[in-house]
Amino acid sequence: MTGGHRYESVSYEVEGAVAVVTLNRPEAHNSITETVVTEIGDIWARLRMDDSVRAIVLTAAGEKAFCTGIDRSWSPPQPNSQVAINDPLMKLGPKTADLWKPVVAAVNGMACGGAFYFLGESDTIVAADHATFFDPHTTYGLAACFEPILLYGQMPFGELCRIALMGNYERMSAQRAHQIGFVQDVVPAESLLDTAMRIASDLASMPAAAVQATLRALWVAREMGRAQAVSMAPHLVSLGNQPDAIEEGLQMFRSGKRIEWRAR
Repeated sequence: MTGGHRYESVSYEVEGAVAVVTLNRPEAHNSITETVVTEIGDIWARLRMDDSVRAIVLTAAGEKAFCTGIDRSWSPPQPNSQVAINDPLMKLGPKTADLWKPVVAAVNGMACGGAFYFLGESDTIVAADHATFFDPHTTYGLAACFEPILLYGQMPFGELCRIALMGNYERMSAQRAHQIGFVQDVVPAESLLDTAMRIASDLASMPAAAVQATLRALWVAREMGRAQAVSMAPHLVSLGNQPDAIEEGLQMFRSGKRIEWRAR
């Protein structure tokens, strides 16, 4: 991989047309600090403007945890108001940052609480077979609100209720997460990054305009009512069906190169 910009709590490298963004605080279970929020925000902004990058892998250092939410040593300042809240973790999501390049999350251990700000805006999730998912908020007398809202649509409602309400009493295994469709692949830990890179590389190999407009359409469908989403489709088709993207696809077709597909 080629080196990216240097950061304190996040690493960022590029391999071909794929950027690998790694939460890099394994000694603290990759928990979120103000520095993490700032650095992730800067990375999303860079990737949004970098046309050479077409897909992103989001992962974390170490084997114990993908992310365990906000670091307990950090208390974001709050406004003196009962009708407003300062939630800097909302800056962690690529979609909130208006980044419409596909994000493959590679979950390498515990993912809980604030980790769902990342996973709730990822497009496909690969999990190591020892990964677990849970939300401890209610156990500690806190309401889990942003997290289940961000995950809404990624898992059945009953499962979302269980993970949001049960706190530390239950952890969803990678296998159960795959069974309900929250996770798309479960692999041995040693294969996690290779699997995520393969998916991201496949995504990056196709015309960017077509991929990004399709991704935007998927999120429009998730976030809007059906009638609103359908009304957006003609606009997104026009944005995605760019002459250069179509020509890129035709060149692939004319080359005679066959894509070796995989069943899953």
